[in-house]
Amino acid sequence: NCRDEREFRNTLAAFAHAQPQGEWVLHGEWEPERWPTGKLPTAATIDDVTQEHPVFVRRIDAHTALANSLAMRLAGVNKATADVPGGVIERYSDGSPTGIFKDAAKALIERVTPPTPLPNMIAALEAAQRHAVRNGVTSVHDMGIVGGTTKECATLLQAYQVLHDRDDLHVRISLHTPVSAWNDLARVGIRAGFGNSKLRIGALKGFADGSLGSRTAWFTSPYSDAPDTNGMPGPDIGDDEAMYAVLQQADEAGLQLAIHAIGDRANRVVLDLFKRLSAENGPRDRRVRIEHAQHLLPSDFARFARIGVVASVQPYHCIDDGCWLEHSIGTERAQLSYAFRSLIDAGAVLALGSDWPIEPINPMLILYAAATRRTLDGKNPDGWMRHEKIALHEALNAYTSGSAYASFEEDVKGALQPGKLADLAILSKDIFSIDPVELESVEIAATIAGGKIVYERG
Repeated sequence: NCRDEREFRNTLAAFAHAQPQGEWVLHGEWEPERWPTGKLPTAATIDDVTQEHPVFVRRIDAHTALANSLAMRLAGVNKATADVPGGVIERYSDGSPTGIFKDAAKALIERVTPPTPLPNMIAALEAAQRHAVRNGVTSVHDMGIVGGTTKECATLLQAYQVLHDRDDLHVRISLHTPVSAWNDLARVGIRAGFGNSKLRIGALKGFADGSLGSRTAWFTSPYSDAPDTNGMPGPDIGDDEAMYAVLQQADEAGLQLAIHAIGDRANRVVLDLFKRLSAENGPRDRRVRIEHAQHLLPSDFARFARIGVVASVQPYHCIDDGCWLEHSIGTERAQLSYAFRSLIDAGAVLALGSDWPIEPINPMLILYAAATRRTLDGKNPDGWMRHEKIALHEALNAYTSGSAYASFEEDVKGALQPGKLADLAILSKDIFSIDPVELESVEIAATIAGGKIVYERG
């Protein structure tokens, strides 16, 4: 929530000074789009107030992170450090790093950050669960990327197991692990949907590109405000053939694939890979997913239905990014952004989610964003690119049934029907009796999971 670079620096300094000397300052969330300059911070911004603490804090999209000089020194990163495929090391004119690391380049610092102790991980999940049920959420698809890294997935799974064994897991979890580590599951015979109604594994997450805010989302044409770049392929897809080999083997092992793709080129490449996978591995109900599917080429909408790709989308990004997106990629491409109406009309299965903690987890805000497309800056009261609005009943269906379908669980949840799990939220208003613009004021009166009240307002 820092309003400028000075407030960002002061907030970081206050936190660091309250920690024991030498302790890492990690995670965090900052957003330069909110600052008057809009410029990325550098190590020099924070070095003199964090001299005793290595710092590695991420931008809100988790695709860019800032390291101070102490963190870079501990990681052995300097002007001689080679560039990283699928990532960016921002540099000064002399080649020395500024402290900004994007996508795959973040691993240069992450390799020396300390692991999260199991008790801390458990406490974090407990806090996240409390937040979820207060917002009426009873199921999540956890993408397993803890603090922007993948190395802590084992601790994450262990923490979930502790909560499960204590019967303290009130939010149902479909956990995705890194696609690069597919063989960890395959060699012991785990397939998609392994587990029970509370905790399931067997789904994988990969990255075809970065993010729009970091200018690393991969497009067919350059950015309007950064004409020297089209973005870049992500670390999992730098080599199409190598990536396909991983997807093919993981699919043959019966694992489910979900690939992050934001730019139009990244989406096309992933659709191509999924089409080839279906042709060469043969037909089956694999429910491959594209996470975000934010910016598409006109000819690609129909391919989601033809290939059988679930479009896992997050509408709140639309009303957030819509405040500045046209400046970044131009109005023409923006016409095909967050195109929920076009995807539904093309026959695609939509699964609506939040992308929390990057955006709010509150389902009412997700439905509000999908049905109104009113940007956060108040400049589009009738909806930004309003031709892509969807009806409230379509949004609700995609959020509930669509998301259950995306994790092979539509037979047990996703609708209020006899025989299905008693997971539901009681709302303060009948959302079908109000104007969709009022959805953001609807509150959660109670949350019920497995027939038990797990949250009650007041």
